[in-house]
Amino acid sequence: MKAVAYAFEPAASVDAATLALREGGWGFKPVAGGQSLGAMLNLRLAQPETLVDLDGIAELGAVHETADHVFLGAMTTHAAIEDGRVPDPSGGLMPFVARSIAYRAVRNRGTIGGSLCHADPAADWVACLPLLGATAVVAGAEARRDISTADFIPSAFETRLAEGELLVGVRVPRRSAAARWSYRKFCRKTGEFSHATVGALTDPADGTERLVLGALDGTPRVFEGAGLLRELSADMARRQALLDDAGHGLDDTRRTLLAEMLRLALNDMETPR
Repeated sequence: MKAVAYAFEPAASVDAATLALREGGWGFKPVAGGQSLGAMLNLRLAQPETLVDLDGIAELGAVHETADHVFLGAMTTHAAIEDGRVPDPSGGLMPFVARSIAYRAVRNRGTIGGSLCHADPAADWVACLPLLGATAVVAGAEARRDISTADFIPSAFETRLAEGELLVGVRVPRRSAAARWSYRKFCRKTGEFSHATVGALTDPADGTERLVLGALDGTPRVFEGAGLLRELSADMARRQALLDDAGHGLDDTRRTLLAEMLRLALNDMETPR
């Protein structure tokens, strides 16, 4: 099957792209790396009137650093993160996650912003960015606004972006040298989407203690609080209650996989590196 006929409109700036998207309405779709949208076009799951090409917008590939965070433009590729061509604020977590996304050919073109906006519950950045406490920076007609990545995806394949808005990039807090993390996912084969994802993070510098369960039927579930990970490691009843809550609606196989990924992630956090 091939895509329906559509127009192609390059955008030279964020303002030009948001204007085109606003005036075109839901019939206009932005295209970044095209690694998800391309397949949807060919399957006719997406049938836009016009694609707004973001590739020529320098701002979307920009990277900025401060003492507290790193800003990664939405067009930053998975490969750039994997290879260390952009700063890593995560203490190794983001490169680790990036190198397990699909295949190298996909990582060369696929972008962090495109993955987040595609909002597939099984995608890695959908789980990893909330684990890191990252913020999505969104441009619209009048102004820019921040959205926590934990709230960016209300349900599968949906985002908080309003009509005419565009994701400019993500602001990722820097983690201290004392931070520790674990990231576990189950894929039947290399390059496949995850069937169960669990991430854990602690950072004594700012008191962060966070757990994310991903590859669910909708938005990832984020849990945080002092002592959370140690409590889950020690208390099977507490762990089961958390799984019952987050895994509601999953079939038995996926619930079992989620439980095992959680066990492994908690074990990782207890094992000295």
